[in-house]
Amino acid sequence: MSSSGPRTLSPGTRSSWPRRRLDPDHSLGLRLTLAAAGAFLVLVPFALLALFVLSSSSPLHRWDATVTDRLHGWALDRPGWTRFLNVWTDVFGPLPLRVAALVLVVWLVRRQARRLALWVTVTMVVGGLLGPLLKLLVGRDRPDLLDPVAHATGYAFPSGHALNAALAAGVLLVVFLPSAVAPARRVALWVAALVLVGLTGFTRVALGVHWTSDVMGGWLLGAAVVAATTAAFTTWRHRVDLPPVRVTGDGGDPGERDAPRRFG
Repeated sequence: MSSSGPRTLSPGTRSSWPRRRLDPDHSLGLRLTLAAAGAFLVLVPFALLALFVLSSSSPLHRWDATVTDRLHGWALDRPGWTRFLNVWTDVFGPLPLRVAALVLVVWLVRRQARRLALWVTVTMVVGGLLGPLLKLLVGRDRPDLLDPVAHATGYAFPSGHALNAALAAGVLLVVFLPSAVAPARRVALWVAALVLVGLTGFTRVALGVHWTSDVMGGWLLGAAVVAATTAAFTTWRHRVDLPPVRVTGDGGDPGERDAPRRFG
């Protein structure tokens, strides 16, 4: 007997694990698989980069020193841009981004999107704890320049500014991108996320307070945390047996377009 509804397996039929994970008709499993795979694929280059840093790899050190010297020289020759970079790195530093995330959490709670608010909280807290812990474990010194244009304390790897910028960009996209129907709004969100991540990382190297690999490590770790927490909350959403997804007449998923409902 045929049915016009979504495809289902009969009691005696079993599909392969890859087919169940990648079946577009079961978007929950597909999103979970993609998020878990993304977290793993990002963690691999981060782990390799951390190993190179710990081993004091000569090629990595030469590359870091070359980029830092050139960008630092660029900053010294352009005091106006240097002032702008200092303002940017202060305005979009870890603490202001965490305050912005807290405001977003309050807004989501008021919108009855408590699971999404909890995801934002967990993502920012996990990333915020991993950064300082890895700094202590790696113990890498910051650049020591003769004519510094900025100062920073603590260890270098990974960059806390780059890490928190990546976390904030991920939160921005996960929370607001599903509700952005207009193409111009989607483009604006992607541009805002990329500028936040890219310019924040650039400031840390140009101001001479981080090596380039520190910034790359922060970006990779932030992306891995966002992917991992997304996978974890997708699994949780499935296990608590939330109501099934309703499909609208145009084929869209209201939970995908209404950001506060992504995790319930």
